[in-house]
Amino acid sequence: MSSGLRRWSKSSRILVSKMAEEISSSAANTAAAPTKSRSFLPSVLRWIPTSTDHIIAAEKRLLSLVKTPYEQEQVNIGSGPPGSKIRWFRSTSNEPRFINTVSFDSKEGSPTLVMVHGYGASQGFFFRNFDALANRFKVVAIDQLGWGGSSRPDFTCKSTGETEAWFIDSFEEWRKSKNLTNFILLGHSFGGYVAAKYALKHPEHVQHLVLVGPAGFTPEVEHKSEWLTQFRSTWKGAVLNHLWESNFTPQKIIRGLGPWGPDLVRKYTGARFGSYSEGSMLSEDESRLLTDYVYHTLVAKASGELCLKYIFSFGAFARMPLLHCAPEWKVPTTFIYGFQDWMNYQGAQEARKKMNVPCEIIRVPQAGHFVFIDNPSAFHSAVFYACRKFISPDQNSNTLPKGLQSV
Repeated sequence: MSSGLRRWSKSSRILVSKMAEEISSSAANTAAAPTKSRSFLPSVLRWIPTSTDHIIAAEKRLLSLVKTPYEQEQVNIGSGPPGSKIRWFRSTSNEPRFINTVSFDSKEGSPTLVMVHGYGASQGFFFRNFDALANRFKVVAIDQLGWGGSSRPDFTCKSTGETEAWFIDSFEEWRKSKNLTNFILLGHSFGGYVAAKYALKHPEHVQHLVLVGPAGFTPEVEHKSEWLTQFRSTWKGAVLNHLWESNFTPQKIIRGLGPWGPDLVRKYTGARFGSYSEGSMLSEDESRLLTDYVYHTLVAKASGELCLKYIFSFGAFARMPLLHCAPEWKVPTTFIYGFQDWMNYQGAQEARKKMNVPCEIIRVPQAGHFVFIDNPSAFHSAVFYACRKFISPDQNSNTLPKGLQSV
């Protein structure tokens, strides 16, 4: 096997272990209020409740760290796209659905930046970035349908096409409700996959794409999946593959742990956003508020999380890879990766060869997959550079900020 193929195989092995790591990157605040229970139950067995109200309250506590004034709203996107016959976010009723949205104050005339979170996350993950970005942009961040404080309808999709429509069409209905166009669209990880697919379908509304450690570029081909075939033949591989195809998610583990879930995920978050990164570690307040917030978002009703097996096959290979769509790309794009990101930037390099639009790939030091948390200042520099023609059209410098790497 060539050295290039060995690198791909190594990357794929990392994807299998790290995909689960990302989607369970959460934590909890054990100080959250316990449910009312009968007196004969010991307190350790009492579940910590959650709901949309709990999520929004935790979001508000987390965003108290942000100095820029903002408005939180639930944007009505209706009960389904007009004329649609597919099951995307329609459950047994035609009740309207809502996208949780935060919009930050900005200078008049600032370009609009719409931010889309990744799998197992929500818009509050960008709490370290809102102040800096709001100095240059009109920042709008959303919780995708089925996650965070947005509506969580029954997940009725049965195919990759229906699942993509769940996210793309709900985002488009949100855009219409907000009357937005000509915006910069930033997506992280799975949110990058959704952002790219949206821009392929609705390029007229997107000025520029910023894809941060995007998922979904890599297809499963023979030379990259040889190790995976061997792993599936083992009993461990067979069990994990069965769980994947059964749509078993890490969130289900956290829910099943009940009162023990918060402490476990809090320890995980402390390790993930502490020793893992060489960048800017979370303060005690940041860690406490983030873990409280993420716990509530993870243990709420399963909805958007159930997209996993329809978008990716076991091993985190995209079923409909973005690499295959590269020749159809119509929006200029910037990729941003942390130096220690487990998403392989070589997929973006392969896609760039097939694109007919401007494309840049930037790597950020001292950062992993959550580059915007690990090294926020360098991440901001990368975003400002990517959007330089919109921020300062008269001073369009092509000098890459110090510390960043162009590949």
